[in-house]
Amino acid sequence: MTDLERERVLNSVSQAVSFKPAYMTNDKLEAAVKGHGSLVISAYAISNSIAEDIFCPYGAPDMELLDRMTLVDASVATLPLDMVMEKAINSAKLAGATPENAALLAAAFAYFTGSCARSGVPLGNRKLGAIARIHAGVPRTSAISLITGKFTHKIPAFPAYMAIYEELVDKKLTRVDGSVLPPFVSGGAMYGHSALGEDYNFPELAYNAAKVGTEAMIKSMHGAGIYAYPLWPAFIGSAITLEMIHSDAALGEEYGTFTGTDSAYMAGKGAMDAAGIPAKIHVRGTNEEYDTARVIGDFGLILKDIGGPSVVGSMALDEVFAGFQEAATMGAGFSGGPVNAPLGHVLGDCMPAIRMLIKYKGDVYKTADDIREYKMNSFIDPEYALCSLNTIARKAEDVTRGSVSTACLLASEDVKQRAVYRRAVKSYEMLKAGKTVEEVARQLDDERKAYVEERGSQVLSGFTGKDIKVRFTSITPQGRRTDNFTKKFWAFDANICFEATVNGKDYKIDNFAAKVIPEYVVDGKGRDDPDMGTVIFAGSVLSQELQYVGHTILNITIPAATGALLGGDPKNVAKDSQKGAYLTSAIPGGKEKAMEVVAVAKQIYDRINEPFP
Repeated sequence: MTDLERERVLNSVSQAVSFKPAYMTNDKLEAAVKGHGSLVISAYAISNSIAEDIFCPYGAPDMELLDRMTLVDASVATLPLDMVMEKAINSAKLAGATPENAALLAAAFAYFTGSCARSGVPLGNRKLGAIARIHAGVPRTSAISLITGKFTHKIPAFPAYMAIYEELVDKKLTRVDGSVLPPFVSGGAMYGHSALGEDYNFPELAYNAAKVGTEAMIKSMHGAGIYAYPLWPAFIGSAITLEMIHSDAALGEEYGTFTGTDSAYMAGKGAMDAAGIPAKIHVRGTNEEYDTARVIGDFGLILKDIGGPSVVGSMALDEVFAGFQEAATMGAGFSGGPVNAPLGHVLGDCMPAIRMLIKYKGDVYKTADDIREYKMNSFIDPEYALCSLNTIARKAEDVTRGSVSTACLLASEDVKQRAVYRRAVKSYEMLKAGKTVEEVARQLDDERKAYVEERGSQVLSGFTGKDIKVRFTSITPQGRRTDNFTKKFWAFDANICFEATVNGKDYKIDNFAAKVIPEYVVDGKGRDDPDMGTVIFAGSVLSQELQYVGHTILNITIPAATGALLGGDPKNVAKDSQKGAYLTSAIPGGKEKAMEVVAVAKQIYDRINEPFP
């Protein structure tokens, strides 16, 4: 085959595999367009909408709203923020978000665009969560409707309510005893703007209630048998507290300036301390520093007023906070790394993108460069991280386009094209050398496994401060099941075996998920070894990096398409490629996608030199 024919094959394969976003993945991408199971497309719709309003790249400079996003207690009926919020919420609804979830995400992105959470006492008082809820047209419902994101299980707000109100009844949250108050002290300025409230009751009640509520959520998560990721317990503890107390109250001078520290801040601090979240958090890409107590308190204010977001909404807010460098220690989502999550989670770049667009005055190219840089440094497999970002940002543009999705595409397009091209070249060269499609796909998966082992061990060593090495010896289906479905797709019941070294001590792990983890957790086997928990942690991280690979299936589609253009039967090459890509075939769909890609590749190849009439 001539060099020209080689280039025809490589070009046709490269164009076909990303002909549409769905060809890149086995995840149910089309369902996300209407909000089924994920709000990832809605998050892009909202962030695109807000970015376009605050920069207005197609209008006069005086149409830009960046400097008018602040929430103020002005004596006017509407603010510029009202228009921004209404438009953003409608964009999210178009992408399938329910009104409650649209309100939550719109408020979150407006907050990180520069709006404060509240303003004014009492006439003219505005709160960001209430504004979002009103524009969405949903009832308030109260914080009792809040629920954590799904961390295997999800926990409603009830345990926090119970704990706070039991302490309240027992008079344990503040030294101020209402039973000794004379009439006309509480409810007015003698309490609310004076020593009894600002120096004693408000700071005590806000801090203690939020702390108790957060602790109750953490204990309830433990009781349900799950790890207590701390962000949502802190949100719920703060929200329930601020629903109860004077949420606009100033605090005495020992706590800060007159308007600088308020009851929301103190509730945020109580929740933060109970959850063990770092006191300062930093935005990826810009490194801007946020006071965690302020943020947790402000989101308590937002959440108490927002309505009744669903578990999917809670998970989406988690992913918004994955835009912080400290996401892993906060338990904030999965899209910040180091593991590449399924596409439904990949919205953690929207908030940093907005902050970078603000930093660079709307310059999408500079924003893209910074997104690319932090993605390269935050993930075990940055190539797949940027491919995932590219897939979801391109799909988001089916619904709404704007600066955020554009920046994400610019950040990732070159890496995606390189990922496609190098696999196409390798597939071509191996097939021309006499290898089968199955062998090519297996080789690509073997190479990725080796990369995940090496780089993943480095990442885990840096994170834990221990010298960690992990090498998988076997990854097969059916750690304990016997049915035909799990026999085909290993992600649903994995039999994972690996060798690990922690600070020089060797471990041999057999049937990790089905045997070793339950024995450690339920039976206590290995818990006397201080490093066994680290082994399980490391094995879980790297196993899931491989297990979630349905987000990017190039190792199936590219060998199949290349094999077909070199004379293979379309059905056979698709089947053989899925069989060979033993890791990428973790979930169903690879063979069917490969057949679609083959059809497009053949059409391009057959017509690429066809003359026009």
